[in-house]
Amino acid sequence: SSRGVYVFRNRVFYINSVINSPSRYNSSTPKMSEKPAFHDDDIPKQPEQVKSRLSRATGSTHFGDVDFYDEQADEIADASWGEVFKACCVHTPDEWFYIFIGFSGVCFFLYFFLLGLELLGSSAKVIGGCAAGSLFGDDFNPISGLMIGILCTVLLQSSSTTTSIIVSLVGADSVTVDQAIYMIMGANIGTTVTNTIVAMGQLGDGDQLERAFSGATVHDIFNYCTVLIFLPLEAATHYLYYLTKAMLPATVGSGDKWKGPLKIIVSPLGSRIIKANKKVITKIATGEAENCDEFYPSYCTDGIVDYKHCKKVGLISCDKSSGTCPAFFQDGAYQKDDEVSGGVCLFLALVILIICLLGLITLLQKMLLGMSTRIIYKATNINPYIAMVIGMGLTILVQSSSITTSALTPIVGMGVIQLEQMLPLTLGANIGTTFTAILASLVSSSINALQVSLCHLFFNLSGILVWYPIPFMRNIVLKGARILGKATRIWRLFPLLWIGVMFFAVPLMFLGISSLFEQKKKGFTVLASVIVAGLGIAIMYGIFWWKYRNGAESCTTCMKERQRKSEVMNSLPDDMEYLKSEITRLKEH
Repeated sequence: SSRGVYVFRNRVFYINSVINSPSRYNSSTPKMSEKPAFHDDDIPKQPEQVKSRLSRATGSTHFGDVDFYDEQADEIADASWGEVFKACCVHTPDEWFYIFIGFSGVCFFLYFFLLGLELLGSSAKVIGGCAAGSLFGDDFNPISGLMIGILCTVLLQSSSTTTSIIVSLVGADSVTVDQAIYMIMGANIGTTVTNTIVAMGQLGDGDQLERAFSGATVHDIFNYCTVLIFLPLEAATHYLYYLTKAMLPATVGSGDKWKGPLKIIVSPLGSRIIKANKKVITKIATGEAENCDEFYPSYCTDGIVDYKHCKKVGLISCDKSSGTCPAFFQDGAYQKDDEVSGGVCLFLALVILIICLLGLITLLQKMLLGMSTRIIYKATNINPYIAMVIGMGLTILVQSSSITTSALTPIVGMGVIQLEQMLPLTLGANIGTTFTAILASLVSSSINALQVSLCHLFFNLSGILVWYPIPFMRNIVLKGARILGKATRIWRLFPLLWIGVMFFAVPLMFLGISSLFEQKKKGFTVLASVIVAGLGIAIMYGIFWWKYRNGAESCTTCMKERQRKSEVMNSLPDDMEYLKSEITRLKEH
């Protein structure tokens, strides 16, 4: 046994000596305990993917770069049209396949994004239709007319609907042309709330939110600046009234309603879900009905739910073209039932908008990944007046400036379209939306209705002539939009504050003050005068505080503190989990 152990040990020693013998490694075979004879440098390496413009010889920025949002518009170098053509049209078969898949995905998400906007508008009309109709029926002065236009458009989520109702009111002699002009101005402001809401869909990315909110509010700034000039000018001189009156023909022939191609594509599915009854709003506004109670409960003869049998309907109606009733229509429904259905549909519309917005942004970012901003800027940097024509044409097709600007807002957020290009597209959309009012006036066969629609057109043209051709005036609008965009950097929820103040608080405040003056009683007049004086003093002190008492710095600090608290609360659960794990590790140690 001792001899066997000796032999075994000798064999183990021999094997170890062979394995570790230096002579064994004269060949290219490596030791088991050492690194291979070849080095990592001998392995061909893939070139590192450049992710910064600082690492490129050309200094150009590409989509997907870590410093993509650091580049300013004036830093983008010019590209040739040959480069644009190559980037656009020269691809391998595999690349063309992926482009086709991406384009199909973009069309899919774009369709449902537009459907979401359609449902948003219909739901808003169902929820706020009765209130909007009662607002239209009030007597008003220029200020209250402006505020009614803003509030009604915000409630109805469509300036096209508001202007069509105003034109109908003028055609029925329920509202004078002078009064309608101020309401049209308000509708121009109210329509901008939709793309501002869409911009909030990019809250998750600070860079995209800043650009998107600037692209959305450039419309707000332009419309507010235009109203600040032309409302007092119109009240003093009535230049829009006299200009359009001189252009009127003797008679207006009755025309047919025109439906844009996009409406033909989107409306059938939207009408299957919910369809707002615009006649309710118009009848309340014209005084044919006192309130919404006259339209309820809805009733369908023989219990058959279709357009033919459901003659008494409320805020939700059936579709005449298909003969069917939407999913949210209910036989025997009361006003509260329809408003609840409108609220549910509004929530679904917002969910669809957010999902489609995220899908659109993700797909477009994937498709543009690696694309140079020089090429994108060259392709989109068209003559601004041609851009206006494009914006006008798109809006005429979709019959809504809200849809045009809302579809462009996320693209601005991605950096594909610069703010300087967004402004003329927006101005073109402002002109295009007047086409709806002109068509409505032709259908009404009223000279006064046509005059109001022409006032809408020339009001927008006048604003463009003042604020766009002169660079100094144009930069006021662009600078204002950029300042609002930068405010979202300080506080992500600033868009909510902007919407709440500019589209609800300010119009309601001025509408209340105007109503006090219209009572024509000394007590109310004195009270309104005191409120106006106090408001004037407050505004003057606010300007003084902002400029000379570090008001701007105080506001910035306040918003930063709110943003910091929000971020701390969001990260608190993760921080607590980390602290627990660290305490557990220390205990075990």
